[in-house]
Amino acid sequence: MEDHTAAGIGARPAPALREYVDSYVGFDLRGFPRGVHCGPPGRALTAVISLSDPLEVAGVDDRSPVTRFGSVAGGLMRRSVGIHHDGRQQGIRVLLTPLGARAVYGVPAAELAHRLVPLDELLGALAAELVDRLRSATTWAARFTALDELLLRAVGRGACGDPVRRVRPEVAEAWRRLVAARGCVQVGAVAAELGWSRRYLTERFRGEVGLSPKTFARVLRFEHAHELAAARDPLPWGDVATVSGYADQAHLVRDWREFTGRSPTAWRRSEVLLGAG
Repeated sequence: MEDHTAAGIGARPAPALREYVDSYVGFDLRGFPRGVHCGPPGRALTAVISLSDPLEVAGVDDRSPVTRFGSVAGGLMRRSVGIHHDGRQQGIRVLLTPLGARAVYGVPAAELAHRLVPLDELLGALAAELVDRLRSATTWAARFTALDELLLRAVGRGACGDPVRRVRPEVAEAWRRLVAARGCVQVGAVAAELGWSRRYLTERFRGEVGLSPKTFARVLRFEHAHELAAARDPLPWGDVATVSGYADQAHLVRDWREFTGRSPTAWRRSEVLLGAG
């Protein structure tokens, strides 16, 4: 029987992209049991380019049909995405900030919220060129360089003062403050610091990002808990809850069920790629 192998490498984008692109993650997973990987909600808009077979994606435990993508882009979510696999996956994840949705794709992040679309619907011919470059490259370094070049070109297409590409600075600052606090901050306090009412911030933030500030804060708190729980040597669940800012373990369990469709225990039992990259 083939041993598990998990080659994974992350990289920062070029400095000119870092306001828009959080990171790149290359992955090459082989020899794992067949299963459904639970792609959790988080702070980033995720694009995935397969370097092998098409991705097979559906909701987690919601009986939605499986859709096949060679490359796919998604907005912010409040439910996990199920990625069906036969024990191996090879590709690259590109994690965009909500600011990057306008800069790279030319649309507000809210337009992509809770959706998965083929990457070429957003990038046009640039997507085909990007996929060709990534698949023909023979090293991760060359693939990351290609990503830098093509994404910089995408940003450059809208760099001439196009107001469609701009985000209200107050919304961008609210996003930064929520992320910095990993969701453990009062939305009313953030609004007051920006000189806005909570209601006005909520309307503006949801209109740009696709989630309300309160829901985004919950996603950030869950993201922190998920990182802790997915570590190679995870903390006990009670400690995960405390460190990530939950009132108690029961509160963590409620959010975990909402965001993944599974209890923490069932999630751990079914997630065969844990610690794989």
